Amino acid sequence: MSEEIHQRSAVFPVTIREMDIDDVAEVFHLGERLFTASQWPTLYRSWDVYDLLSLFTSDGNFCLVAELEERIVGFALGCMLEKPRNAWRYGCLEWLGVDLAMKGKGIGRRLLNRMTDLFIEHGARIMLVDTEMENVDAIRFFKSHGFGHEVRHVYMSRNLTTHRDYVRKKSKSEVIPSTVQRRQGHAHVIGPDIGTPHGNGER
Repeated sequence: MSEEIHQRSAVFPVTIREMDIDDVAEVFHLGERLFTASQWPTLYRSWDVYDLLSLFTSDGNFCLVAELEERIVGFALGCMLEKPRNAWRYGCLEWLGVDLAMKGKGIGRRLLNRMTDLFIEHGARIMLVDTEMENVDAIRFFKSHGFGHEVRHVYMSRNLTTHRDYVRKKSKSEVIPSTVQRRQGHAHVIGPDIGTPHGNGER
């Protein structure tokens, strides 16, 4: 049974509760609107419906939503981490997002506070977050809530589509379907991008 916490202001009631399966699609689409390719390319690439489902099925206790009038206006997704031969347990806040129309209403703070309580209840001694260096608002938000010991890291990527092995594999995969089509007379087209999900906000 999900634990629900009703937090009210003078303007509207907001419910912070555990995410359920019916919320997954709405949370995913809200994330798509927040983590856009133009503003946050790294977050855009990382925001994936399969990762969302994996978090929900493995660490559902740490998947929270903020609901206003039966509409999801924010979410916080986390997990517990344990290291071998280490007695310390870590709570990791993977994603924090709030509808841009609700910015400044304290919803991100409410989600963060509830996630913090959950981590403490489950024995976490340290809470971890990460965000892009350019996400000044998120960094300011987390610092205002007690996060520190900032460690910067370098994120690098390599486009493999021009690598000779990728090109060779791609050319082979394009030859085989055409052969099968001639032999069996099928006219179906199956591409690598069909059915693939695409994905600003607080993280």
